[in-house]
Amino acid sequence: MAVTLEQARRVGYTCLKALLRFAFMVANNLVAIPSYVLYLIMLQPLRILDSKSFWYIEGVLFKWLLAMVASWGWWAGYTVVEWGDDVKAVSEEEAVVLVNHQATGDVCTLMMCLQDKGTVVRQMMWLMDHIFKYTNFGIVSLIHGDFFIRQGRKHRDQQLVLLKDHLEKYYRSRNRKWIVLFPEGGFLRKRRETSQAFAKKNNLPFLKHVTLPRLGATQVILKTLVAPQENGTPSGGDTVRKESKSKGLQWVIDTTIAYPKAEPIDIQTWILGYRQPTVTHVHYRIFPVKDVPAEPEALANWLYQRFIEKEDLLTHFYETGAFPPPQGQTKAISREMTLSNLWLVAIQSFAFLSGGMWYCLFQYLYHCLF
Repeated sequence: MAVTLEQARRVGYTCLKALLRFAFMVANNLVAIPSYVLYLIMLQPLRILDSKSFWYIEGVLFKWLLAMVASWGWWAGYTVVEWGDDVKAVSEEEAVVLVNHQATGDVCTLMMCLQDKGTVVRQMMWLMDHIFKYTNFGIVSLIHGDFFIRQGRKHRDQQLVLLKDHLEKYYRSRNRKWIVLFPEGGFLRKRRETSQAFAKKNNLPFLKHVTLPRLGATQVILKTLVAPQENGTPSGGDTVRKESKSKGLQWVIDTTIAYPKAEPIDIQTWILGYRQPTVTHVHYRIFPVKDVPAEPEALANWLYQRFIEKEDLLTHFYETGAFPPPQGQTKAISREMTLSNLWLVAIQSFAFLSGGMWYCLFQYLYHCLF
């Protein structure tokens, strides 16, 4: 079939836009990530004198880096609509966030939609595959204190011990609030067949849009971070919120990401922007930790039930284009998540100005020494 002039122009424009976006992303990384590292090196004396202030500043810089990643998708028209519980109500309390995993773009989506959730972005810890350590963002995650988990049965027991030690060493000492976990242990397309075979063997529901979660990391997080006393409620007010600081992990936030037509966005699309503007839908449900069972078998059943509910949520979304209303209500309410373009431009400008400052400083030092 012959290609029309209009189609050729459209393809050419898309390729040019993708090339320019990629060049900007590379430049952004070349100035932002080294600047983050260099600022923190310069602030090492503060880390010794006032650790709390040091990690506060690190958290602010970390949030700005995540906002830069969010801006790549935001300016390409990849926006977010949120459903379900309002997680801002627990943004100052400790929570574990359980997320379904479809593609590399899931992380970028979370980086975007959590930007307006108070302090959680700068105070959150991520659990991610160890391969992420070797990406351009790996050095940032290492400094921030995220945990890289190695997949595979032969590594499982050792990794859970390392996770427990990591949480005890870094979570409270760096004043972390939320911890993000993908319990499925991999992308949907890679784990679906194995999960369905396991479900059939163990008389569990047949799932198409999610896979059955793994127990290990969730169990370690709950066992390590949950205080023995009972917790409050999201609507408990300022008194409960202040008291919750000493109560350990308070909430489980069950997060479900849905893409139109079940076509997830990967990191390449996020960077290059060659897909048409897309609205990603994110659904939240908040559960008090005191309602989550501690025994392994009961916890496994509880986790399975959450992902069976995710399957129902996603089935309804793919059939109707919306998530179902909460039980007892007739209509589901959605909220458009927004970012300030002025703020995004400001932090991008700060990154490039910082890069220029460090370059001039090193040039000056070089000339002074040589």
